[in-house]
Amino acid sequence: MLKKITLIFLLIPVIIFTQTTELEDKLKKKKKDIPMGLTRGGVITTNLSQTSLDNWASGGNNSLAINGIINLFLNYRQEKSIWNNTADIGYGILKQGKDADFTKTDDRVELNSKYGYRAHENWYYSGMMNFVTQMANGFDYVNDTSKISAPFAPAYLTGAIGMDYQENDTYSIFLSPLTTKMTFVLDDDLSEQGEFGVEKGSKFRMEVGGYLKTNLRREIFKNVIINSNLSIFSNYIDKPQNIDIDWKILLTMKVNQYISTNITTHMIYDDDITIVDEETGEKNGPALQLKEVIGVGISYSF
Repeated sequence: MLKKITLIFLLIPVIIFTQTTELEDKLKKKKKDIPMGLTRGGVITTNLSQTSLDNWASGGNNSLAINGIINLFLNYRQEKSIWNNTADIGYGILKQGKDADFTKTDDRVELNSKYGYRAHENWYYSGMMNFVTQMANGFDYVNDTSKISAPFAPAYLTGAIGMDYQENDTYSIFLSPLTTKMTFVLDDDLSEQGEFGVEKGSKFRMEVGGYLKTNLRREIFKNVIINSNLSIFSNYIDKPQNIDIDWKILLTMKVNQYISTNITTHMIYDDDITIVDEETGEKNGPALQLKEVIGVGISYSF
């Protein structure tokens, strides 16, 4: 019995040392995976699609489509604090038919900035700012002349404070019980119509509510990278059950250093946005908005 007890006491330091060493190795590896200081980079992608027909018996139209995407990031990390900044810009045009004008297929500018101070391990006390607008006027192409959006009409500015969970710069989830969402409609014509939830004649609206935002960037297969950004907002004061959803997914498949295939999907639901019927041109109220862009083109990463 004494020999067994002695053996146990002799093994305890070995077990503790082994576990401590394993824990230190994990922490060192985790620390090594997270770059300290300033990191920056981005991806610029241009996609071009063209169809040319001449005496084509099956029929059809000539077409030309150009789409560009710019994703930039600037991050700064210290032992107890982290500051993340991103810029996502997309623009696309399409010309279908010999005498047709170019129409807009994509137009988005989104800027994000988030600062966090470590509370415990991967949890941070955080504050976040998000700004979204567009670069050019948008038209109801059924009626061809009706303007339905413009630069800063709408524009959205969201500010939030809460808790943020981050792990290895690949995944984060931000929770905020106190968020302000401001909607700007600075175009006089759209303001007079009371578009995007503002009152007629007003150019500004403020909402207060709860907010959730998740970010994921991961290489799921070799040379296949997924970027997913999901935002959810609930207005405490007006119809809190009708949550606003904004979900973007970018799937990049690299062929080589410069050629890549991109699949972009974007889903939006906002109870304050009135959707125009594509066939009749009539306003039908809020609805789920879906956009998908598939392109093969030149991609440059830095």
